[in-house]
Amino acid sequence: MPHLDALEAESAHIFREVAATFERPVLLFSGGKDSVVMLHLAAKAFWPAPLPFPVLHIDTGHNFDEVIDYRDATVERLGLRLMVGRVQEDIDAGRVVEDTGPRGSRNRLQTTTLLRSIREGGYDAVFGGARRDEEKARAKERVFSFRDEYGQWEPRSQRPELWNIYNGKHRPGEHIRVFPLSNWTELDIWSYIAAEGIDLPPLYYAHRRPVVQRDGMLLAHTRFLRLLDGEQPYEATVRFRTVGDATCTGCVESSASTPDEVVVEVAAARVTERGATRADDRISEAGMEDRKREGYF
Repeated sequence: MPHLDALEAESAHIFREVAATFERPVLLFSGGKDSVVMLHLAAKAFWPAPLPFPVLHIDTGHNFDEVIDYRDATVERLGLRLMVGRVQEDIDAGRVVEDTGPRGSRNRLQTTTLLRSIREGGYDAVFGGARRDEEKARAKERVFSFRDEYGQWEPRSQRPELWNIYNGKHRPGEHIRVFPLSNWTELDIWSYIAAEGIDLPPLYYAHRRPVVQRDGMLLAHTRFLRLLDGEQPYEATVRFRTVGDATCTGCVESSASTPDEVVVEVAAARVTERGATRADDRISEAGMEDRKREGYF
């Protein structure tokens, strides 16, 4: 079986396994490339039936406009049930405190909103688009990732998955994060996007936009980014390798304007997309693992 066909079949099996064994699954959908591919795979896994679960977006309020437009268009086109958990609601309720400094980001605040949304929706399985090649903490992740009643992740509590047998057993209040793209790489994702003709937000392809050089990265100069002393925006031709909160997601200079051109570019890359463009992963050596232990994606 060709490589991409094998990955697709594995992901379809995971989706069907969850649908058959859990009562209230939900799929995290941000409009980013991994969640778009995950949604595409889910739709194929259950075709011609509609998706048997809703999609959930954790909205920081600091999103790229192009991504929100894409999310809404996709939901309407596919007739999806969209649930939105808003970080602003948790800020207003005093459940989290926003960092309003010049380097402030709402990215970490998403954890509280995610756990609240899971609890309020009664979801017992949550599909996420994380891949093992992205970051060393995610490389430890199982396909079925057990989370306790507080939504926390403990590497030593994960179950073995010999022969691709998945253990979804959990008590009331606990849930399972499910990662159908665990064994995919960034190159696999883009090769699949090219092969399937999957539409993406335009940020993923080369375009001109104002950027700011900060901490070795190019950050988009949006209404959410506060300039530091001495910073001067300038225009560059860039694209995004990953999309998240606009205050901490960087872009890379690129002329790749089609999926095939991106495939060539990614094949030559030696740094993962999170390592190259996500400022929130640079808070410490164990930044991602610490956030995952708190209940992050």
